[in-house]
Amino acid sequence: YFVKVAWAWTFWLLLPFIAVTTYQFAKSKFLYGSTKSILMVLRRLSTLLVGTAVWYVCTRLFMYIENLTGTCSTSGKLSEPHRLYATKQECHQDNGIWNGFDISGHCFLLSYCALMIVEEVAVLEGLSVDQNSKLRVVINVLFVSLCFLTMIWVFMFLCTAVYFHDFSQKLFGVLIGLSAWYGTYRFWYLKPFSPGLPLPNVPLSSKKYSYSR
Repeated sequence: YFVKVAWAWTFWLLLPFIAVTTYQFAKSKFLYGSTKSILMVLRRLSTLLVGTAVWYVCTRLFMYIENLTGTCSTSGKLSEPHRLYATKQECHQDNGIWNGFDISGHCFLLSYCALMIVEEVAVLEGLSVDQNSKLRVVINVLFVSLCFLTMIWVFMFLCTAVYFHDFSQKLFGVLIGLSAWYGTYRFWYLKPFSPGLPLPNVPLSSKKYSYSR
C-alpha cells in the first residue's frame, strides 16, 4: 500500500524542497529579486506537474494493455454459460483470475521517483546557505527525508524484482521509467520552454560544493 501511493510521498517531499532551494538559489546565485525568484520557483515546480502527468498516463496505459491482452479464469459450473469479461475489475467481481500482460507499475514508478529525487537534490552542489540559518535546518531535514525515501524506494524495488511479476513485465516497467526520466531531465528540460533543470545555467564543470556540512 505504501508503494501504491509512491508518487504522493515523492510529490509532497519534493514540493517544499524544490520551492525553498530554487528560491534561495535564484537570490544567492543569480541575484534575482523576489518577483523573479518566485517565477523561477513556479517554473521549477511545474516539474511536479509533469511528473504527475507521466505517472497518470503510464499507469492508465498499463491498465489498458492488461485489459486488452487478458482473459478471465473463473471457477463457474460447467452448466453455466461462458461469460466474456471486458476488464480486470469485472473478472474480480465474479471472483475470477485475470491473466493479462501486467507491466510492473511498481518498477516503473519506483525507478522514476528515485531518479527524479536524485536529479532534484543535485541543486545542493551549487547552493550557498549560512551555517547557522534556520533555512539550512529546513533544507537539511528535507534532504535527509528525501534520501531516506529513496532508500525505501530502492528496497521496495528489490522486493518487487524478487517476488512479483515475470521478467518481461518488470523489464518493460523499468524501461518506461528510465525513458520518462531521460525524456524529461536529459532532453526536454534542456530546452528553453520547459521546467528547466535544478541547476539552471550552471555547467557541470563549474559546480562548486559550497553547501558543505
